[in-house]
Amino acid sequence: MSSLTHFDDAGAPRMVDVSAKAVTARTARAHAFVRMSAKALAALDRNPKGNPLEIARVAGIMAAKKTAELIPLCHSLPLSHVDVVTRVASNGIHIESVASTTAQTGVEMEALTAATVAALTIYDMTKALDKSIEIAEVWLLEKTGGKSGDYRRPEPRAE
Repeated sequence: MSSLTHFDDAGAPRMVDVSAKAVTARTARAHAFVRMSAKALAALDRNPKGNPLEIARVAGIMAAKKTAELIPLCHSLPLSHVDVVTRVASNGIHIESVASTTAQTGVEMEALTAATVAALTIYDMTKALDKSIEIAEVWLLEKTGGKSGDYRRPEPRAE
């Protein structure tokens, strides 16, 4: 058997068989950042398309529920909770998502998908205000549960 879990002995991609794994409570939190101009940030509450932050929150939740349809080898998971929170900063919008399940595999991809689609939604709803918007800093903040145990992203070092 291959040591790479998503490939069989012949090197073909495969979905990992998790049927022998224990069902445990699992959570994951992810982050994304949408960098934009101060002018675009100041116009968020007057956006003609609606409130980009609330639409992004709903889009992120919906995306987490569709992760297995978007990422070819992901397992479909019974999500027990998904949330997306946005926070406006001086140079953009921080997005944090959380996903939870009780299952045989983790929810990292669901949390990352939620944060990323929320960022894309903010981009879509504000692109008329600022053509130089950037989506950056997409990463897993932490995960709990499962065979590999808990993980927490180290705080970035001060430069």
